[in-house]
Order: sequence, then C-alpha cells, then structure tokens
Amino acid sequence: MNKKRCAWCNTKNPRYVEYHDNEWCRPNFDDRYLYEMLILESFQAGLSWECVLNKRDSFRAAYDGFDLEKVCAYGEEKISELLSDEGIIRNKLKINASISNSRIFKAILDEYGSFYNYLREFAGDKVIYEVGRTTNELSDAISADLQKRGMKFVGSTIIYSYLQAIGLIYSHDKECYLYKG
Repeated sequence: MNKKRCAWCNTKNPRYVEYHDNEWCRPNFDDRYLYEMLILESFQAGLSWECVLNKRDSFRAAYDGFDLEKVCAYGEEKISELLSDEGIIRNKLKINASISNSRIFKAILDEYGSFYNYLREFAGDKVIYEVGRTTNELSDAISADLQKRGMKFVGSTIIYSYLQAIGLIYSHDKECYLYKG
C-alpha cells in the first residue's frame, strides 16, 4: 500500500521521500544539525526546498561537512572556490551571507551555550502543531532577532521552514500518514 504523504513531497524523488518520512518535523536540536539546516534553508530563498535538498551532499562537501569553525574562517579564496562549485547554488550574495551568518551563529552559541537554548528563548519547550501556514508569530520573532544580529536570507518564511525542518513546528498535512492533530 502506498503511504499518503504531504502534498509538497515529490514521491518520484527518493531523496525527498526519505527527507519527508524520516527527517522533516522530527525534533533534532544538535547544534551541528541546527547549523547545517539554517545554512541550507538560507539558500532556499527564491528556490524550492527540493532543489536545495538535491544538492545537500554537494553542500556538505563544499562547506567542509558544515564544520562551523572552518566556515567561519572562510576568506576570498574559499568564496571563489564556492562560486565555481557546480554542485551547489552559486549565488554570491547567499554564499557571502552563509559565511557571515555562520559567524553570527557562532556568536549565538557563545552567548547561549547552544543554538537550541537560543531558540527556546522564543519557543519555550513546546512543539507547535499547525498546517497550511508559511509564517507565524514565532518565525516572525526569531527572524527579526536574527536580522537584528546581522543575518541575511532569514526572513520569516525561511525561518518558518527552518522550524519545521528541525521539529519545532509540526506541519504534516491532515491527509499525510504522519499527521498528528
């Protein structure tokens, strides 16, 4: 029997199905994962998540396994290398933002001890269950604070998508076999 999935999930793409079934909306608050997903989500701006997800392995290779210390130290030579890497999204503004956002992410880690502790300042310890939205008060607040700190490509819609990805917002469609009301 075929499982009914969220309408956005392209069931012809095994990578997308795997992401939908085993990762999306599942709480994962490990700092390395939170960092990787924030960088990947920032590349989604103006594109589909499927496009970014299909390039995830290439991003991992290009960004040194999302090693925060290494990315924070990237300079012009590495930026040129990233801009010529056909496996990733080669948008200069997004690449530059990913590096400066990494430095801000590191500063938040230093301030809060973990990125999840930072997110909990806004979200508390509860998961939000809602469908059919692309922003909410939580994504608005986190987006505004990250932008105030200097991050780019972290608008409310991107942050909402990020919060779904890491499991702070649970949004499986009512028709989806993973739906929880």
